[in-house]
Amino acid sequence: MGLRISVSPVQTAFYIILVMLGIIGNATVVGVIGKSVIVDRVGGRNSDIIIINMALSNLLVSVMRNTLLIVSDVGLELYSSKEWCQFLMGVWVWLRSVNVWSTLFLSAFHLQTLRRVAPAIGNLHAPRGLPKTLMFILGLIWCLNFMYSIPAHIYSTSGDVNSTETLMLVSSTTRPLLGCVWNFPSSYSGLAYATTSMVIHETIPIILMAFTNLGSLYTLYTHSRMRSSVPDAPVIKRVPAERRAAKVILALIMLFIASWGTSIISVNYFNYNRGSSAEFLLVIARFANIIFIAMSPAVLAVGHRRLRLFVKSMLSK
Repeated sequence: MGLRISVSPVQTAFYIILVMLGIIGNATVVGVIGKSVIVDRVGGRNSDIIIINMALSNLLVSVMRNTLLIVSDVGLELYSSKEWCQFLMGVWVWLRSVNVWSTLFLSAFHLQTLRRVAPAIGNLHAPRGLPKTLMFILGLIWCLNFMYSIPAHIYSTSGDVNSTETLMLVSSTTRPLLGCVWNFPSSYSGLAYATTSMVIHETIPIILMAFTNLGSLYTLYTHSRMRSSVPDAPVIKRVPAERRAAKVILALIMLFIASWGTSIISVNYFNYNRGSSAEFLLVIARFANIIFIAMSPAVLAVGHRRLRLFVKSMLSK
């Protein structure tokens, strides 16, 4: 037997606010930083391109998934055909998967940047286009996660007004939407897919994020110790700026770990231990899924100069 979760008007209003913040904030990040990457003749900084990729995945999740949840919450019941459900479930899993791995890539890239022996000085002002290796990695993230989402396309179907969800994944849904539900051949195959997803796609990225952030903090600590003994070293001069960037990225990743981790615990409690707290935990999971998308633009605006200037200019009008 499945479970339907009730949504109060207060929860609906709060969720609508978070979704709107996510759409406006991430669209601003993509627009402001994207414009700087296009305008700059040097092709933009690698970190800016990674941030755009992450914000774009956030924006697409909000538009393709969270806005539809709002429509459902306000009482408009819509139901899709089996073909549309297969398409939508695949897209939802794909975008959420890209979202988590894009965030991990941002953390890993910053660690790699901190560990460079020295910046490439010879070609700093030479014209260049978009970095091919970086674009290849980002393309690989999108392609591999598309392959991961294929089972969502195959093993999903349309339900009706009485449909309930009996299996949930962090990367897709915490309740039936547009009548779309999972349709695995058996409960065992469904749990096998959910367990594999939890380990490979949901748990491992969080563990890797924690380690990359600890590595970044340790690298900054060693650079700070070297700064006092070798103050003229080219990399050491960049430590204050890198420390500021590290604080922003650390806050961003901690926000992601908190929201994603809460959602993982809640959803997997539902999958494996249907107790009296299941409905409450699914409400928690629902809001945990949107917190990172809604708040990450604000965190980025604190540490990114162009975003900060844009926000100040908008507030001063």
